[in-house]
Amino acid sequence: MSSYGVSLLSGGLDSSSVTAYARQRVSHLTALTFHYGQTHAKEVGYAEAIAETLGVAHKTLDISFLGEVAWYSALTNPERFPMPSGRPDDQIGFGVPITYVPLRNTIFLSLAAALLESDALHGIEKLGQDPSEMEAVVYLAPNAIDYSGYPDCRPEFFESAIETINLGSKIATEHGVRIQVETPIIEMTKADIVRMALELDVPLEKTWSCYKGGDRPCGECDSCILRARGFAEAGVPDPALG
Repeated sequence: MSSYGVSLLSGGLDSSSVTAYARQRVSHLTALTFHYGQTHAKEVGYAEAIAETLGVAHKTLDISFLGEVAWYSALTNPERFPMPSGRPDDQIGFGVPITYVPLRNTIFLSLAAALLESDALHGIEKLGQDPSEMEAVVYLAPNAIDYSGYPDCRPEFFESAIETINLGSKIATEHGVRIQVETPIIEMTKADIVRMALELDVPLEKTWSCYKGGDRPCGECDSCILRARGFAEAGVPDPALG
């Protein structure tokens, strides 16, 4: 069986855990990181360090132009839209916050699938690999339980999007290899994800989840609050704060 995978790696707890998970399941894995015009590029360096520690091939794509079209977000336009901070737990996950980047996961998934299809098509058409003995999987780290209310983190979004991608792909229509999407942590709590990361030996001290790019995590943005809750409920200290 020839197995190809692309795992989206942002440098945070969730995507690092999923990348470590994917590493155990495919023989040709690439971790893919996007510089998309977010408020800081610090997480890109963290992603590179994580991929190196995990021994996974890594590619960074500069799509900073995304901020020109997906401008209505605190992550791409913080000067105009202040970053929410200090929100109570019971407010996180209700309504779509200003940190939502318009159609970000739609674009990310399409680019990841394009890289994956290229790798798999090369295997079939240039290396002579049997398409009937091949799988192609995009691994992503959305979470529908401990998440910030983003509509493109829901299971139904990914189910619909991958159908569209397969309808437009050569590998599916000509070679019969359907591109799959796996979202292994989508129904996990943050505490469950922390436990999974520990089991998979994820270098948690090298992960960065904060929406801001300071010397230390701010502790007040939604991402920091959710991460802190996860470590607290798992009963372990966050090594990134050491």
